[in-house]
Amino acid sequence: MTIHYSTLYELVCIICTPFFCRFNIIPLPLYIYCYQIMDIENVKKIIERKPNLSTALGMNFISTPEQDTCKATMKVDERNRQPFGFLSGGASLALAENLAGVGSCSICPDKICVGISVSGEHVRAVQEGDTVTANARLVSKGHKLHVWEVSIVNSHGELISTVHVTNYVLTPKDSQD
Repeated sequence: MTIHYSTLYELVCIICTPFFCRFNIIPLPLYIYCYQIMDIENVKKIIERKPNLSTALGMNFISTPEQDTCKATMKVDERNRQPFGFLSGGASLALAENLAGVGSCSICPDKICVGISVSGEHVRAVQEGDTVTANARLVSKGHKLHVWEVSIVNSHGELISTVHVTNYVLTPKDSQD
């Protein structure tokens, strides 16, 4: 059995937080781990303001407990399938790019994040009626560029696509860098 570093930290948070809180002591690494999550709720509110590609294709974005990952689901239906009844490769790439954009906007809330490079490989078809899940992991977080690796799986957990996304981080004109 392999225990990942993040899983171990989660266990420490659950077990030790009552002790730390009782004595008003929270070690800095534990504080940072326990209280910084990938919270995308504010970004979702922006997305839901008006129709856009995410809403048109049926993407659903989900917050995750890790600050360098994010997640989305998309049901394969008439909005995102090919005429043959399979998920469109373009819809998969759109899901990955939009998810990476949501992640970048979440970690840089006062910035505008846009995709400048998207490349992917599709390894399995998905039939209409299934739901795909995209998991994005931040590979590099620079001041102006974010690089994400996105894996898309079907409802059985089988790999559908892998996508590499690079986002450019812009400062809105009404604020200063």
